Amino acid sequence: MSKSDVSDPTSSRHSTTFPLAAAALCDAVAVVVFVLIGRANHHDGFALIGVLQTLWPFLVATAAGWSIAYVYAHVRSSEWFGSDFRPARIIPSGLVIWICTVAIGMVLRYLLHQGVALSFIIVATIALGLFMLGWRAVVAYAMRKYF
Repeated sequence: MSKSDVSDPTSSRHSTTFPLAAAALCDAVAVVVFVLIGRANHHDGFALIGVLQTLWPFLVATAAGWSIAYVYAHVRSSEWFGSDFRPARIIPSGLVIWICTVAIGMVLRYLLHQGVALSFIIVATIALGLFMLGWRAVVAYAMRKYF
């Protein structure tokens, strides 16, 4: 083993990345959990059409956040056809996805007259931040500890 193998942060111990599909699923689950908890707390029920009506603006916003984070990673990249898009990282991808989920989700709700009271914006920001950045923190810890 050469000296460069020991000090190289891209050695095999640190090169493991969290799969893209798993990261997307974790974000979708975070949004679904947020919506289900909100509907339960407001006694809105779990009828499929009602859940979907509440859910879709935030899922669309999450997809937009993923797109923006992806484009940002490509713009930042020094490679022509590659990027360092890693959505499981808290900074910058996780922050971009979380902020877009809240901001775009609220704009869609406003446009559709679904209600965007200040208290809801605050609760949504905190809850989605906890869920969306929380799973990333757990993954980061696990990746450092076990991989």
